[in-house]
Amino acid sequence: MEGWVVAIFVPTVLFFLIVAPTWIFMHYRSKQKLASAMSDQERADLEELMVQAERMVERISTLEAILDAETPDWRRRLDHA
Repeated sequence: MEGWVVAIFVPTVLFFLIVAPTWIFMHYRSKQKLASAMSDQERADLEELMVQAERMVERISTLEAILDAETPDWRRRLDHA
């Protein structure tokens, strides 16, 4: 009878000491990764913001070129203001 108890007891203890904590840790880690991932809507919003930012950079470059042509020393004035 004693051998039978050891045959059940040892694997059960190993399961609760090694397998169960690892299993629980991996489960909640995968849940956290899923929660932190971007949704399709968030990804689409980010793409739209990137497009808008690129347009703004182009507009700023155009405005700076116009200012350079019409008022060559505008940058110097900004540095002293």
